[in-house]
Amino acid sequence: MSRKKIILICLVILFAAIVIITIIFLTEPTAKSEGAVKESAMLVNIVEVEKGNFKPTIVVTGTVRPIEDVMISPLVNGQVIRRDPNFAPGGFLKKGEALLQIDPSDYQNTLELRKSELLQAKTNVEIEMGRQFIAEQDLKLIEGDTLSQNQQDLVLRKPQLNAIKATVISAQAAVNQAQLDLKRTTLRVPFDAHIINQNVTVGSQVAPGDNLGRLVGTDFYWVEVTVPLGKLKWLSFPDSKKEQGSSVRIRNVTAWPKGEYRTGFLDKQIGALNNQTRLARVLVRIPDPLALKESQQDKPKLIIGSFVETRIQGKTIQDAIRIDRDYVRNNNTVWVMEEGKLAIKEVTIPLTDAEYAYISNGIEDNAKVVTTNLSTVASGIPLRTEIDSSETKKNRQEMSD
Repeated sequence: MSRKKIILICLVILFAAIVIITIIFLTEPTAKSEGAVKESAMLVNIVEVEKGNFKPTIVVTGTVRPIEDVMISPLVNGQVIRRDPNFAPGGFLKKGEALLQIDPSDYQNTLELRKSELLQAKTNVEIEMGRQFIAEQDLKLIEGDTLSQNQQDLVLRKPQLNAIKATVISAQAAVNQAQLDLKRTTLRVPFDAHIINQNVTVGSQVAPGDNLGRLVGTDFYWVEVTVPLGKLKWLSFPDSKKEQGSSVRIRNVTAWPKGEYRTGFLDKQIGALNNQTRLARVLVRIPDPLALKESQQDKPKLIIGSFVETRIQGKTIQDAIRIDRDYVRNNNTVWVMEEGKLAIKEVTIPLTDAEYAYISNGIEDNAKVVTTNLSTVASGIPLRTEIDSSETKKNRQEMSD
């Protein structure tokens, strides 16, 4: 094919393309406006806030631990001849009940021996006093004052009498010790107790220092929680044993059914930070943790060592505005709708709990807080709500009618 024919074909194709494109542009449909109105304001949701007095709820986690926790150990040697059947893991015993009985025979014999020694010592005192009486009679027969005071004491046998009186005191102490050792052959419960461990049975030979078992008190447990230092000032601790601190709700989220909780109160603040978290350590006291009383029998039981959630009721925050903590934006700012426009307010937040932020300064009472997340954030951009849009549509409909 010649070069001229090729150029001619290209020109024809180019011309045809121009014609087709021109026809397309001339015949494209034209958009018609059918009552549409340009809306430049962003649609948002708002909540109207009010100033008031609120009690925050500080949610922290902690570990259950006993208040009274002792290892049972004997103070005398011997063989165990009796064990209370309830002295077993999981058992319960009342204060003063006998846990174990060590064979008391040797200690009863020792007590009788010490009593006889005491009796002998008292008899010696009476004999010596008789000798002293005779010495006084002999001294009266001596005419004149020829003896010194020390010589008279020797004649009257006063040193001998003092020595024998000392043996009486020593014998009495020995009797007291023997009675104490005999009493110690019976191991009694020091408080209303729950048995955690039991390491001895009938026939066991025990000695002072042996670990016979572990008991914990059933009247109260502690929950040790860690609290940020900045929130301590909102917690109320008791000033005396007759007072109670802030109310606390305790929940085992993983083990208890939804809605089940135990009630306690703040007890003490430990004067040392947690070594790992550097948070303040606080003790929450829970009465009747094992639900032994009739009034608590439908309540769940606390288990030592379990991890629980605590909701502590804080002190009242006066004249504050409470909003959902998600509505607080970056750099402690809150978006507020004022006269149909967005206003970005810097606020002062003295406390934030698990759900709310408490604002003391920065926004006014009855302010309209924007809860919608905006892609474009700038002060002064126009806003509208569903109510505004509904009213606008209604007005347009009335005008068209």
